[in-house]
Amino acid sequence: MHKDLLRLMRAERSVRRHLAVTMVAAVLAGLLVLVQAELLAGVLSGRFTAVALAGLAAVVGVRALLAWTQGVFAGRTATGVKSALRHRLLARLRDLGPGRLTQHRSGELVTLTGRGLDGLDAYLTGYLPSIAVAGVVPLAVLVRLFAADLASALIVLITLPLIPVFGALVGMTTKAVTERQFLALSRLGGHFLDVVRGLPTLRAFGRARYQAGVIQQVADAHRSATMRTLRVAFLSSLVLELCASLSLALVAVPIGLRLLGGSLDLTTALLVLLLAPEAYLPLRAMGTRFHASMEGVAAADAAFAVLDGEGEPEPIRGAGQGAPPSGAPEIRLENVTVRYPGRDVAALEDVSLTIGPGERVALVGESGGGKSTLLHLVLGFVRPSEGRVLIDGTDLRELDLGSWRARLAFVAQRPHLFATSVAGNIRLGAPAASPEEVRKAAAAAHADFVDALPQGFDTVVGERGANLSAGQRQRIALARAFCRPAASVLLLDEPTARLDGRSEAAVVAATSDLAQGRTAVIVAHRPAMIDLADRVIRVHEGRVVSDTTRTHHEAEPAARSGEGSGR
Repeated sequence: MHKDLLRLMRAERSVRRHLAVTMVAAVLAGLLVLVQAELLAGVLSGRFTAVALAGLAAVVGVRALLAWTQGVFAGRTATGVKSALRHRLLARLRDLGPGRLTQHRSGELVTLTGRGLDGLDAYLTGYLPSIAVAGVVPLAVLVRLFAADLASALIVLITLPLIPVFGALVGMTTKAVTERQFLALSRLGGHFLDVVRGLPTLRAFGRARYQAGVIQQVADAHRSATMRTLRVAFLSSLVLELCASLSLALVAVPIGLRLLGGSLDLTTALLVLLLAPEAYLPLRAMGTRFHASMEGVAAADAAFAVLDGEGEPEPIRGAGQGAPPSGAPEIRLENVTVRYPGRDVAALEDVSLTIGPGERVALVGESGGGKSTLLHLVLGFVRPSEGRVLIDGTDLRELDLGSWRARLAFVAQRPHLFATSVAGNIRLGAPAASPEEVRKAAAAAHADFVDALPQGFDTVVGERGANLSAGQRQRIALARAFCRPAASVLLLDEPTARLDGRSEAAVVAATSDLAQGRTAVIVAHRPAMIDLADRVIRVHEGRVVSDTTRTHHEAEPAARSGEGSGR
C-alpha cells in the first residue's frame, strides 16, 4: 500500500471514517459467502428444506446492501483524499511562489492536479477494499475447508500462494509501464498548454504547423504507451485467471472422483466446490485492481514528490507567532546566501544589506544576477541557506508569514489576471474592498481605460488578461497594490518591462504615488523607474557590487547606462 496516501488518510478524520466503513462492509460481504455457500449446498443436497431459501435470499440481500454501502463510502473516501491532496498541492505551490513554477511546466502541474489525481479512484475504491477482503476471506474459507475436507483444503493451501506470486511478478512490469504512460500524458498536457499559450507568437513566426506536428508526435507517444499498458493489463488478467482455473481443476477433479466412488457425501462436495473459488477470487480481484490503479499511484508519487519539495529551494513555513511590524519597516539582510539545488553557483552569496523605513531602493544588474531571488527572500518564498532576513530586527522566520504578507504589496513583471471581472482582479489582495475603493485604486493607478471597456469594472477579462494590452494589465496590477492601503512594503519586479513609452509613463507615475510612505524595493532596468529610488544597488552574480545613495531628481549616469537589463 502507498505509505504517503495512508498517512494522508489517517490525518483526515472524515476520510478515515469513510475508509473504515468501506473496509468493514467489504470484509463482511466477503465473509457472508461462507453462510451463502452453506445454505446453498444444504438446499441443493436436500439436507435443508425449501424454507432455507428464504435465509439464502436474506444473505444475498445483505451482501447487496453491504456492496452498496461499500461503493458509497469508497466514493466518499476517494473524493476526500483527492480533495485533501489537491488542497495540499495548491498550498505548497502558493508557499513556494514563482520559484516553484520555474522548476516544472505549468501544464504538467495542471495535468497532475486534474486528470492525474482522478486516476486514484481505482486505487481507493477498488484496490484498498480488495486488500482487506484478500487478507480475511481466503483464511476464513481455508478454515472452513479444513473442517469440511482435509484433502481439498491442502490443495487450496498449496496452490493459493501461486496467485500473489504471479501477480507480483507481472505487477513489477505493470508499474514500470504505467509510470511511462503517465509521464507521456504529463508531457502531452504540458506541451499542449505551452503551445496554446504561445499560439499568437507561433503564428506570427510561421511555426504553428510545425508545433502541430510536434503535438501529434507527443500524442502518438502517449497512445503507444497507453496501448502497452493495456496489453500488460490484459495479459496479467489472463495469467491470474489461468492460474486460478488450474488450481480449481485440481480441487474439482478429485472431488468428482471421490463423489462417484462414494467416499464423499454430496453436501460436503457441493460445499467444497462452492467455497474453493471464493478462496482464489479475492486474490484475483486484488491483482486485477492493482493493475488498474497503477496510473493513480504514479500520479500520487508525482504529487508527493511536489509536496516533499525534493530539489527545490525551501520556503519559509511561517510557523512563527511574532506579530509583523506596523508602519514602514526596516529590512536587513545579514550575510545571506541562497543556493538552489542542482546549481554550482549561489543565487546570492554573503549579501549584507539594510533598507531603511520608508526608503526606496532600486535593484539593477544583469539577468540572473539574483535580484528576483532577493525579492523572494522578502516575500518568504525562499529560505536563506546561510544568514538571515530581519524585519525591524526580528528574524522573518519568527514572524507569522501570513500576517507579514498582509503588509506587502507585490507587482510582478508579468502579473496574472484571472478570467473574472476587472473589479474582481483588483480586489484580489483585498476581497472586502468596496466598489468605491476599487474605483479609487484604479484612478490612482492611472487605469482610466477601464471606464471605456464595454461593461466598465464589470467587464470580464480573459485568463492572463488575454484581451488587454501589457500596459493595461500592469496598471490593473498596480491598482491591486493601491487597493491594499495597509501595506507598508512595496515590492516591484520590473513593472515597466515590455511597455511602450506612454504606458511606462503612466506606470512610473502610479508607482511614485504608491511608494509614498512605504519601504519600496524596485527591480528595474529602465531609467524612469530608477529615478524614483533613493538608492541604487547593483547586483552582479549574486553579490552587491555597488550601493549608491542619490537624490530624487539626480540623474545617475551609471544607472542610465543600461547595464541592468532584466531579472
